[in-house]
Amino acid sequence: MEEPIKERSRIESITEKIKVLEHELEVEFVKRRAGLSFGIERGRVVFEKEILRRHRELKISILAYVAGARPLILLTAPIIYGLAVPLVLLDVCVSVYQAVCFPVYRIPKVKRSDYFHFDHAHLAYLNSLQKFNCAYCSYANGLLGYIREIGGRSEAYWCPIKHARRVIGAHEQYTEFVDYGDADAFKENRRRANED
Repeated sequence: MEEPIKERSRIESITEKIKVLEHELEVEFVKRRAGLSFGIERGRVVFEKEILRRHRELKISILAYVAGARPLILLTAPIIYGLAVPLVLLDVCVSVYQAVCFPVYRIPKVKRSDYFHFDHAHLAYLNSLQKFNCAYCSYANGLLGYIREIGGRSEAYWCPIKHARRVIGAHEQYTEFVDYGDADAFKENRRRANED
């Protein structure tokens, strides 16, 4: 039984290194953003006047933007925008699921505002159609991240077992799941969960 414990501590060590590297990456992103001459005041992005002037010079009119688009891009736009209905429906269903079920199972709720960011509207080099498209993508990708976290917390509660094959893009809780086929670890995990 010594071997699985060594393997587990090695996995925990690697997981910790990944978290440290993710933090270092975020620090580098912050440094890079510092060179772009903007700040956040009362929740709003504010650029220096000269940068803002330059951004306005680079803005393309909506007419030029649409006229410059390839015809196939214009033809596929209704398909892209048509996803709005199922996305909103999915958002409502998952939000109701979390609101009703998470308190029952004592699962911490996912904070919605951590996943939805609509700051591209402050970029003066984007026209209103580009800003709308950015908001749409921000909503869709924020929603998918939000749903993924809700799903991850649900899976961590109900079935915290890794899969037999590698999972691409696994959620954060996945590294804490018991190994596939480790019945003893699963039984211990369930015992501890029921004590909470």
